Amino acid sequence: MSRIEQTGQIRAGVTLAALQVQSLLDPLDYRVLLCHALQIGRVGLITQSERALSEQEAQQFATLVQRRLDGEPVAYMVGSREFYGLPFEVNEAVLIPRPDTELLVELTIERLPPQAAALDMGTGSGAIAVSVAHSRPDASVMALDVSPAALAVAKRNAAANGARVSFLQSDWYGALAPEQRFAVIASNPPYIASGDSHLSEGDLRFEPVGALTDHADGLSALRTIIAGAPRHLLAGGWLLMEHGYDQAAAVRALLSAQGWLEVQSWTDLAGIERVSGGRLA
Repeated sequence: MSRIEQTGQIRAGVTLAALQVQSLLDPLDYRVLLCHALQIGRVGLITQSERALSEQEAQQFATLVQRRLDGEPVAYMVGSREFYGLPFEVNEAVLIPRPDTELLVELTIERLPPQAAALDMGTGSGAIAVSVAHSRPDASVMALDVSPAALAVAKRNAAANGARVSFLQSDWYGALAPEQRFAVIASNPPYIASGDSHLSEGDLRFEPVGALTDHADGLSALRTIIAGAPRHLLAGGWLLMEHGYDQAAAVRALLSAQGWLEVQSWTDLAGIERVSGGRLA
């Protein structure tokens, strides 16, 4: 398989069992792409191990393998990614949801009182808002984004998952009514600094740059969110923000300087401080 993948020659007649030998792809990528090419589930890879690929299937899978070896994200190739146990449509208009962001969803749900309202700022695919609304149907969830293309994806994801979310095109707080207040504001904003080498590596090369970087020091969007949150939070409400692996101390300092209470950071499954936040006095 390694020689086959390197030359792109995946021939008709090869069995699924033979394809699984010495794949150059990550095992998960391999399974997802093969399932996508053959339109079968993961169980099918086992039960149909002696199935021989047709010429069309072999060509389609070879094309997918080459695209992945060239760096294209699997989620964009298959058009979906699972997040918080739910399926989400993704395309080049939105970031690919990462497992790390599930921490932000969990913290939001934990701090959201019964029948309360939550706001997801910069919703992208809608992963945060839809996950919260799906888990807490009693809540009133709003999601905003400046990108009409991203909002279109998010709306489809809400409908597909039966989640009740209201959507608003807005540049951060710009389009919110002055009287709108929430018990929790959550956000996964652009936080990669301009010129960071990660922007030209891996999957990030294919994702919308405006959703990745603030084109500044990586903290400008976080500053904007922190500064505007008191006008749209209820007394005692929480502001929760995802940030970069090395930004927790800086975000806590921004919150503390503006008088937020219970300022703290929470670690993801890798032990990295991934979300920081505080409570409004």
